[in-house]
Parts: sequence; C-alpha cells; structure tokens
Amino acid sequence: MHNLIKRVITSLILISILIPGLFYYKNIWLFLVILVTIISYLELSNLIKKIWRKNKIKIFFINLIGLCYFLFFAYAANDFAKLSANMFFVLSICFFSDIGGYVIGKTIGGKKLTKISPNKTVSGTIGSFIFSLVPLIIIWSLYSDRINLSLIKLLILTIILSFICQVGDLFISFLKRKANVKDTGTILPGHGGLLDRIDGILFVVPVAYLINETFY
Repeated sequence: MHNLIKRVITSLILISILIPGLFYYKNIWLFLVILVTIISYLELSNLIKKIWRKNKIKIFFINLIGLCYFLFFAYAANDFAKLSANMFFVLSICFFSDIGGYVIGKTIGGKKLTKISPNKTVSGTIGSFIFSLVPLIIIWSLYSDRINLSLIKLLILTIILSFICQVGDLFISFLKRKANVKDTGTILPGHGGLLDRIDGILFVVPVAYLINETFY
C-alpha cells in the first residue's frame, strides 16, 4: 500500500506539472518534453552500457538507434500536443493502465505473466486493460456529442494503447533484468528513474501520434 501511495502521488505531481504546459503554455510543454527525453535517454544509455559493457561497438550502435527513437518520441510528443485533449486522453490511458496493473496484480496475484518481469502477473495485465477504460468512460460520458469516433473504435484504440503501454513496461523491465538493476535511476520516489515511469508512455505516444496522422 505504501508503494501504491507513492506511485499515485508521484503520478499526480507529474500530471499537475504537465497539464498547464499541455493546455496553456506550449513552451513549457516543449521544455518538459526535451528534459524528459534527455533524462530518459541517459538512463537508457546507462542500462545499455551495463548490459554490453565489453562491446563498445554494440554500445555505440544501440545508443544511436535509441537516440533516433527518442528524437522521434520528442517530435511526436510535441507535435501531438497540438491536440491537447487527445494527448491528455493518451496519457490518462497510460496512467490508469499502470495503476490498474499494480493494484490488481498486488491484490489478486496469481500466475506470473513472464520471466522477463517476475512481478508481472496475468491478473495485473487484465487489471491494466480494465483500468485503462476509466478515461474512456469519463470522456465519453462528458463529451460524447463532440467526439467524432464511435464508442467501439475508441474502445479498440484504448485497448491497443494499453497493450502497447504494457509492452513498453516489459521491454524496459527486460533491459533492467539484463543489466541486473532494479530501477533505471532514483529521480522519482516510488518509481526509481524517470524511464521507469514513462516506459509505457515512451511507446504509446509515438504509436498514438502515427495512428492519428495516418487515420484521422
């Protein structure tokens, strides 16, 4: 329970910082995106060095690939923020998906999902999907007359983004396991490093951006 409270408080603080920039001050949002991108990339680079410490060539090329991806993430996060409500919806899916996985996984427990992350359970995965529907229910109940997509399409989109969020979480967990570390850093109470907190967002935002650019 103590860790859950820390996770929720940390998430609420981050949201309270992000909202003004997202909806009112785009320069602040851009600054935050750049800051988050730099810190997260440095944390990823540190993991890569610990995993392949004896292979400098592999470290260089993997860091280069990571840099290209983070630059695209920063571009997508900044450009997609022009649709403030859409971005907030996407971030809310990630937030509730993360909380749902933690709460249900810790409460029910049960069968482990994968060896990549021993703390991940099947029940937690189901909890992530269920909790990710909370933003959808709230937004649809308040603004259904202003939304161009059908409820079914929004439901499918929400499930897809929740799935990607969980994949991102597992991917970073895999890297941490390979590097033999618990957290990517210590900057955020209850989460470890910044990359620990945005692992799902790091994957979801570019995908949501591409979906929006391609289909809408």
